[in-house]
Amino acid sequence: MSEVKISAEPRTEFGKGGARRTRRAGKVPAVLYGHGEKPKHIALPAREFAAAIRKGGANQLFAIEVSDGTQVLALPKAIQRDPIKDTFEHIDLLLVRRGEKVTVEVPVELTGAAAQDTLIVHDHATLTVTAEATQVPDHLEASIDGAVAGVQVTAADVTLPAGVELAADPELPVATVTAAPTAEQLEATLPEVEAAAEEAEAEVGEETTAEGAEAAAAEGEETPAEAQTQA
Repeated sequence: MSEVKISAEPRTEFGKGGARRTRRAGKVPAVLYGHGEKPKHIALPAREFAAAIRKGGANQLFAIEVSDGTQVLALPKAIQRDPIKDTFEHIDLLLVRRGEKVTVEVPVELTGAAAQDTLIVHDHATLTVTAEATQVPDHLEASIDGAVAGVQVTAADVTLPAGVELAADPELPVATVTAAPTAEQLEATLPEVEAAAEEAEAEVGEETTAEGAEAAAAEGEETPAEAQTQA
C-alpha cells in the first residue's frame, strides 16, 4: 500500500471543548505515539483524512508532515467515529518505520459464488496478520466459489500476499456455508418469530410504563395507580 502524504498541526487545546473547536475548524483531533516517544497531539485535515481512508482502508499508511517540522510515518491504530454524523471524532496513530513489521487487522472479502440453495455466514470479517509497515494489504481474499453446505473456510484458506504472514489461529472460521431453509421450514418458524416479537413489544411497554412512574414519582406527581386509589 502506497503512503498518503498529509499535513498536520500541533494541538495545544485538550479536553472536550478543545476537541469540539478542532472539529468545527474542519480538523480531526489525533495523537501520535510509539517507539517509546512521548505522545504528540496533532490535528489532521478532516476531508483529506476521510478521503484517504475511503480509498485505502483503515490500515492506510500516512506520511505526516507537522507544521513544527516533524515528519513521520504512521498507521491508524484506533479510529473513533460519530455513529450518527459518520464523521471522525478522534484518531490514534502508531509510529512506524520503513522495514519494520507490524501486526494489524485486515478485512477479508469473500470471492466467488457458493452452490445453489446455500447461505453464507461471514464468521470473521477481519484477520490478524503481520506485514512490513509499508506493505500492509488493504484487504485479503477467501474463495467460496462452488462451496456446498457444510463447507467451512478457515484462516488457513485465505490467500496471503507475498511478505504477509498469518498471525491469527489457522483454524479460525472465516466463513461457513449452510443449507438455505426450505419454504416449509420458514413457515414452521413463523409462529415462533411472531410470538417472540409480541413478547418483546410487551416488555417494551412494561418498561415504558415503569419509567413513566419513576419519572412522575421523582417529580412529585401522582402516578395513574395513585390517582385511582385517591379517587
